[in-house]
Amino acid sequence: MWDALLFAAPGTLASAAVAGLIGLLVGSFLNVVIHRMPKMMQRESDNYVAHESGKPLPHQDRYDLVMPRSGCPHCGHAITAWENIPVISYLVLRGKCVACKAPISPRYPAVELLTGALSFFLVWHFGSGAAGLASVVFAWLLIAMTFIDADTQLLPDDLTYPLLWAGLLINLQGTFVPLTDAVIGAAAGYLVLWSVYWLFKLATGKEGMGYGDFKLLAALGAWLGWKMLPAIILLSSVVGAIVGITLILLSKHGRENPMPFGPYLAAAGMIAMVYGNTITQAYLDYLF
Repeated sequence: MWDALLFAAPGTLASAAVAGLIGLLVGSFLNVVIHRMPKMMQRESDNYVAHESGKPLPHQDRYDLVMPRSGCPHCGHAITAWENIPVISYLVLRGKCVACKAPISPRYPAVELLTGALSFFLVWHFGSGAAGLASVVFAWLLIAMTFIDADTQLLPDDLTYPLLWAGLLINLQGTFVPLTDAVIGAAAGYLVLWSVYWLFKLATGKEGMGYGDFKLLAALGAWLGWKMLPAIILLSSVVGAIVGITLILLSKHGRENPMPFGPYLAAAGMIAMVYGNTITQAYLDYLF
């Protein structure tokens, strides 16, 4: 039954609905990725420094995306299966831990809803073939990177590199763009922000962005091709400027505080995947 729904005719409501349900479940897992991956990176770094210094490793217990079992950060209560149903459990528990009644961040169901909604929309838009399923994976990785970068100003290589290689592989058959465009897009995406980084650093002595941003734009170029890079850069700059100015006006973000650029690149990449050709054509029509 599920196979029949998932692999129904492209763009059907049934296949999109199944994708949305799967997206809700994946969103729950993405919350784990968002929470744990920065901690895993820090633990790995701490162990490396200790090893190089000849000191005992500070982290010898297993800590990854599977172990230890998820629990309340306040009281350590192990989360049961019924407490981990996407969105529903949060509503039933009224946003509080069942044991200690500490509040649960509303971001958890928000990530689940966002992942489910995007999964539904992308399969409805692209269909349940290679393009639709690939676009869903594309969105999942971007969601994880968006929230990790927003929290820590880090874009893990364990996410950016798989996104880049997946983009090149999916375009072997020209799913989104010809392979040549994808390869050039990956190289150009990296070099564009790399050049901006060094020009800014030479001019000001400061670092305007991180290396993860180069890799993320390279990955977007691998998926969408070099022709889409100007639209992605323009969209990310506009979105970033709007959000940044709004936060400053609301006094929630000081002008001297650095802002992660990854979330804006991710949002621009998502928009470009769906509407990039339309935006580019409208822009060209306006100019010429």
